[in-house]
Order: sequence, then structure tokens, then C-alpha cells
Amino acid sequence: MLDTTYLLPAIGVLIKGLPIDAVIKLIEKGHKISISDITIFELSANGAKYIATGALTAERVSKGIRSIVYDERISRAPIYESSILLTAFKLRRMLGDFIDCLIVSSAINQNDALITEDEEIQNLRRNRAFRELLEPINPKFKIQTLTDVL
Repeated sequence: MLDTTYLLPAIGVLIKGLPIDAVIKLIEKGHKISISDITIFELSANGAKYIATGALTAERVSKGIRSIVYDERISRAPIYESSILLTAFKLRRMLGDFIDCLIVSSAINQNDALITEDEEIQNLRRNRAFRELLEPINPKFKIQTLTDVL
């Protein structure tokens, strides 16, 4: 599962130090790509900030979001499933942002790994309570960076 950061270039937002074609590179290496449904909201919210300042057009952001939603190579995890919500509620004790809780929970419940550059999420790897949370759900789950995978 990918964190939102890697999808920002699709709406016209470039992130310093990250390749704009990270998603394509992952697909070319044979990785299955998935995102949480909350990622679409997060992309929209980020896009809205740039639209309000005039840095992006609404059409650009909308086109980018559509390109993600309708790309058959990208699957989406619904945030309303009970297992995802219950795990997210537990993660809220460990993470300050509930959107991140939903993304991490979606990854834990439906994937082998979450790719993220977010340091707070990466720090979960050293958190004993997080490792205990993983054990009954997905003990082989990993949090990785793009560099780890590519």
C-alpha cells in the first residue's frame, strides 16, 4: 500500500527528493499497488490548498484524481470495513493523525507492506505496542520507504 505522498505528483504537486514516477516504477518492478480510500480525500484536500492559492487549477487536480481512481493497476481499500476501523481506533493511541491511522490500518489488514516517507509512521517499527497489535492481524507486515523497495 502506498501513502498519499507518492500520488501527489498525479495532481500536480511535486515532492522534493521523490521521483515523480514512483508509482510507475513500482508497477514496472511487479509490485501490486493499493491505496486507502481516505487517500482520495487527502489528495483532494491537498489539491484544494493549491487551487486556493492559484498554484494549480481545479481541472488539473480533478484529472489527476480521476487518473488514480480509474487506473485498474491501483486497488483501493475501503475505510469503512470493521477490521480496518477497529485497527485504526487502536492505532490512534500511537499516531497523532487519524487519516494516517486509517492508511496504516488499511495496509495492515489488506497488504504485506506500507510504503511511506512519514517519520511518525516509520517510528511505529520500534513501538512495542504496534508490534503487539500486528501479531494477531498480520505479523509479517512491514513499513518501508520507497528507497527500501526500489
